[in-house]
Amino acid sequence: MTQKERNNRKTDQAWDKLYHRLEKDGLITLPEKIRPSLRTTAFKWTAAAAILLLCMYASIHYFNQTETKPDPNLLSRHNMETTTLATTLEDGSIVYLAGDASIHYPEHFQADKREVSLQGNALFDVAGNRERPFLIETEDTRIEVLGTAFNVKSNNAHPFELSVQRGVVKVTLKKSGQDVYVNAGETATLSSHKLLVSQTKDSGQFEQYLRQIRFKDERLADILRIVNTNAGNIRLQTTPALENRKLTVTFADNTPESIAELICIALNLKCTRENNVLTLHEN
Repeated sequence: MTQKERNNRKTDQAWDKLYHRLEKDGLITLPEKIRPSLRTTAFKWTAAAAILLLCMYASIHYFNQTETKPDPNLLSRHNMETTTLATTLEDGSIVYLAGDASIHYPEHFQADKREVSLQGNALFDVAGNRERPFLIETEDTRIEVLGTAFNVKSNNAHPFELSVQRGVVKVTLKKSGQDVYVNAGETATLSSHKLLVSQTKDSGQFEQYLRQIRFKDERLADILRIVNTNAGNIRLQTTPALENRKLTVTFADNTPESIAELICIALNLKCTRENNVLTLHEN
């Protein structure tokens, strides 16, 4: 057998192997009468077409995956539990995420605006800054605030709803461009592709986020600031050296005293009290 014949035989074996692989995967079918001769031009062209389709599928799949990939410059928080997940943003604004809700935000906000995106339900307590409006993107709306507290419901199970606890919020419907201003004590609801504003009926919706709060790798200073927001007359504080200590902890209807005790146990600290101020410090 000549070298040319040996090369042709190897080529035929390769085509044969490729044919059976493509046929097994259901990617190619040839008429019975030409199957015995896998070296025919018909198979080669058909196989080549199948390979091309595979390459096209791989490319399309790759680009689709690339397009849906989250922006690597954004940070994300996703609450996969039923307890509220509290997160403090760079500007001091606080986001209380309900179960199965997520937020995407930059590590550092732009000089002229603070922009985040939300999926699901969340309570926002936005730090005031008239020079840098706070913008929230949901699936159906764009929300603009300067400094206020409000509850956003934007999950797929219920229509969009926004209730303002204090301040004023502007809500714009993306499809129609309709915008409404929602004041404290009012609720904007998406109904029949329109935003309707009415008096808030469920005044307890804000407190429900605070009954069970979970912190994940949050700074101690930020945790204490959130606790103090709802602690009444008692205030918790720590020393400057401990402010950046990270902590993961859950509070469920705890008193300020029990919260201080839990933090001390977790971080091996000591708590001293003077009047209504509890100070956490090292032993």
